[in-house]
Formats: sequence, C-alpha cells, structure tokens
Amino acid sequence: MNPYTDIADLITTLEAEIKKLSETIHTLKQEPQGFNEQIIFKYIDTASTGKTKDYVRSLGIKSERGSLFSSGDVSKLIKSGADDISPELLAIARDVVGMKKKKH
Repeated sequence: MNPYTDIADLITTLEAEIKKLSETIHTLKQEPQGFNEQIIFKYIDTASTGKTKDYVRSLGIKSERGSLFSSGDVSKLIKSGADDISPELLAIARDVVGMKKKKH
C-alpha cells in the first residue's frame, strides 16, 4: 500500500488502483488485432521469451531477418513496440518484464 495522509487520500489512491486494474483486465480480455499483438499476448501468458519464441516458430513464422524467430526478437518487440500493438498491451508486457527482473 502506498503512503497516505488521511482516509480520503487512501480512498482516492485505492480508487485509482481499481481503475488501473479494471483497464488492465479490459485490455487482457481483448482479442489480438494482429500477429504482433498475438506474440505479445503469448508473452504475457507465459512470461517467457523462450516459450513465446517456440510458439512463433511452431506457427512457421520467421523473423524480419528471414531467419527463425528468436527470444531476442520477442524482447525487441516488447522493448521497441510496433505500430500494430496497442500501447496498453505493450505496457502490460513491459510490466511483466519488470516483474521478472524483480524476482531475480
């Protein structure tokens, strides 16, 4: 819980957290709007660039370089984003990366 000055401040903070969580849930309930979003959803689902890479390879999709899709390609997509990925979905993926870094 974040520091607060009084109950009204605490309520405001909690309401803001509820709003953010509701928006995150809404974003996660959406269907991917393109292949890059599909990759990002898979990463969020597995929290693993390796498992996401394996998923993309299983679909027979190659990277922009024309070679097999790599974990680095997944990381680059999360870091750099793409025009066809919603900013909200990308933010969630980046939060997952942050959660994984805190774990280690």
